[in-house]
Amino acid sequence: MAPGPLETLPVGGGGSNVVVPKYAELRGVYKELAPTKFDVDVETGKKELEGFQAAKYPHYLPTWDPKQKYPALEPFEHVEHGKDADTSYPNLLPAGTAVTHLTPTIGTEVRGIQISTLSDAGKDELARLVAERKVVAFRGQDFADLPIEKALEFGGYFGRHHIHPTSGSPQDHPEIHLVHRGAGDNSVDTYFANRTSSVAWHSDVSYEQQPPGTTFLYILDKPETGGDTLFVNAVEAYNRLSPLFQERLHGLRATHSGVEQVAAAAARGSIKRREPVINEHPVVRTHPATGEKAIYVNPQFTRDIVGLKKEESDAILKFLYDHLAYGADFQARVKWEEGTVVVWDNRVTQHSALIDWKNGQRRHLARITPQAERPFETRYAASS
Repeated sequence: MAPGPLETLPVGGGGSNVVVPKYAELRGVYKELAPTKFDVDVETGKKELEGFQAAKYPHYLPTWDPKQKYPALEPFEHVEHGKDADTSYPNLLPAGTAVTHLTPTIGTEVRGIQISTLSDAGKDELARLVAERKVVAFRGQDFADLPIEKALEFGGYFGRHHIHPTSGSPQDHPEIHLVHRGAGDNSVDTYFANRTSSVAWHSDVSYEQQPPGTTFLYILDKPETGGDTLFVNAVEAYNRLSPLFQERLHGLRATHSGVEQVAAAAARGSIKRREPVINEHPVVRTHPATGEKAIYVNPQFTRDIVGLKKEESDAILKFLYDHLAYGADFQARVKWEEGTVVVWDNRVTQHSALIDWKNGQRRHLARITPQAERPFETRYAASS
């Protein structure tokens, strides 16, 4: 008899197990957009391939060090810098700064300010603006040209750096999460042999006990066109629900699993920096600075709603996933330009990369991922 589609994998060091799909089925459950161990050879990436330029930032090419092993993450006290920020934004948006809102509820483009030079007050304002607008694209930035240590120092103001359990990172800088599809990579055709779309909505590493908050992604290399990133406003998605349905969601908790991500990486021979974890979070979480409520489940990492039978849990989760995915009137599409730093609030948004370019050009980005507070829920009120 052929092997079944499920296998049991250990979780953590306590001897507990979880049943997950085997790798052949994981492709339909979890789509890893970060580089895998076989995506790129660093030395090859530094050279020009026929018809393609070498990487502009070779020191940012992904590496995988199997010696990087870390213990389980410990709780820490997060300081929410946007909570008491000046919402007139005198340091972040001084006179002469160009501000363009991409949609009424989500997405803003800012030109004329160099965020790497912000004072602490300016950083506080940045955290608040991003919480309010959900995603902000800062154009003409110098992040990619800074020493990596300086970029990390800036990002560390907003929280403890998250080290991804499996993804590639620059040599000696595991705090940087890299998204890289190398020049001449034709795996897109193979990818679409099994899928009709590259859209995969998610909130980054939501399986952690304290998932990320204010998150930074900056462009290193990009195709001439394509490779945009979609964002959805999970606050507006919550606000669109009827009061009765909002009330039903309050008090529910969902499990978020990192097991499948590690299993998929292991099946490709990649590294595992930490044992995978599963954590429970409220289905509706509250932002500590704005007080806004947001839907906090995503199809990449959420597995079930605690206390419900499978069919009940699946029905509610499918509705919420579809509601977020189809909500084009509370989504924004960010086009990448050279020198762009996109900052989003991972607590109240979800996003998806798009694999839609067909010319084999390199797409290379770096993410700084400060962790935030443990998700919490405030009491439901009909007027919320």
